[in-house]
Amino acid sequence: MSTKNKKNKKKINLLEVSDSERNNVIEKLRQALRQSVAETRLWNALLQCETLTINGQVVFSEESSLDGLLMQKTDL
Repeated sequence: MSTKNKKNKKKINLLEVSDSERNNVIEKLRQALRQSVAETRLWNALLQCETLTINGQVVFSEESSLDGLLMQKTDL
């Protein structure tokens, strides 16, 4: 995995925010964690494959770099 730039983000005290805001923050964190787990599983599967073909086109092989696969991340 690549390292991310760690910026000083505003810390939120979940005990001091309203219930709805707390639920929104927790839901966003859950979504980010689910996406991270899905990406990790995908990369692990790719590492075990010799070639990956989508719609008849080779998008990944051991000899070449990953091509033609896009994953979008959502912001917190």
